Formats: sequence, structure tokens, C-alpha cells
Amino acid sequence: MNNLKRLTKSIFSYIALSALLFLAGCQTRPPLDDLSPITVSDVRQTSAWELQGKLAIKTPDDKLSANLYWRHTETHDKLTLTTMLGTTVLTLEATPDSAHLHIDGKDFKDNNAQALLERVSGWSIPLADLPLWITGQIGPDDQVIERDNQGKPKLLTNTQTPPPWQVAFLRWQSQSGTTVPHQLKLERGDLQLKLQLNQWQALGKPAVMIGEKP
Repeated sequence: MNNLKRLTKSIFSYIALSALLFLAGCQTRPPLDDLSPITVSDVRQTSAWELQGKLAIKTPDDKLSANLYWRHTETHDKLTLTTMLGTTVLTLEATPDSAHLHIDGKDFKDNNAQALLERVSGWSIPLADLPLWITGQIGPDDQVIERDNQGKPKLLTNTQTPPPWQVAFLRWQSQSGTTVPHQLKLERGDLQLKLQLNQWQALGKPAVMIGEKP
């Protein structure tokens, strides 16, 4: 069975239930930690952030669109896909040596998030590289093919695993005091991903006021 098709059907099968949960006030809440929203002048000033946006996945056989929430730190990632009404249908949590995927009412575990997601869903999404691309940065395996008139990357390829990923930075925006991509398109073979960042927020430790205990 095509994994993407199975997930697509699962997402839309939740819509009726989603309406009831939405009316009952069910909402996805971010995990609690000691990070707070901050303003930065350069995206490299923070290694933690959260975003809300949309993800579209396209293959020759299927299409899928979902709302995306992603909270990223140096030691923990939480990625959630929801229906248009906010019901969670996929959650992926990962640390450097463990990963937990909840999808279609089932739980799966592995020691590698990218391998786990590919095994269960069939998506070869480059989870290790996406945090850099989402913030408009370039990794060691990336080759910039084209830049815009402000010097920002417009098109790059990643050759770490053949066939290479091709990443197009379609639009940029100002968020949290700096400039980050607004829309990206990733292509690898017959798989296409489109990301839209509606809100990107840099995170950091709250400032300690004079006289306060850290």
C-alpha cells in the first residue's frame, strides 16, 4: 500500500472528528521548557526556534497538505502535522539518539528520526538539513547554484545522498528581527515538498534582571 496515500486518507478521515474536537476547544499546545521568544538581528544568534506554517507533499500518485508546527532546539525537535481544524494526525519527537513517531493512532520508535519517518511514511525528508534551510542557512553538503541580488541563496543542491535535493528559496520575510525564508520548494526525484512559514519565532533563555536569581 502506498504510504502517502494511506496517510492522506487518514488525515481526511479525521475531519468529522476534528469538527467535534474543535468545538470542544481542543488545541495543540507547545511543550513547556525554559525558552522564551527573543529578537535577534542575525538568525545565527539563536539555535532554537518555533514555526507555524503549511507543508505540501507531492508525488506522482498523491498529494497531501497540512498545517505544520515545529519546535526546534539543539537537543530536541517536535514536529506536528494537523488538519485544517487543528486536530493532530502526526507527531514526531526526536533527540540526537532517539525518535518517536505517532501517526494514524499508532506509535513507532527508532534511534534516527529521518530513518523512522521514511520507514513508516515513505517520505525521505531531510530532517537533519531542514533546520538550516528553514532559517536560510547553508550546510557543509550544500552547493549554492544561484543567489538573489541581496546575496541570499536562491537555489542550492545538497549532494549528501543521491539523488541530490534541490532547494529553491522562493520568498523571504522579516521575523523576530531578522530575515528568514517565507516559502521554500524542495525537490528530489519525483518527491516535491513545499514549505510556507507563516510565523517563525526565535527562542532563547529569558534575560535575568539585576537583583534576580537566575
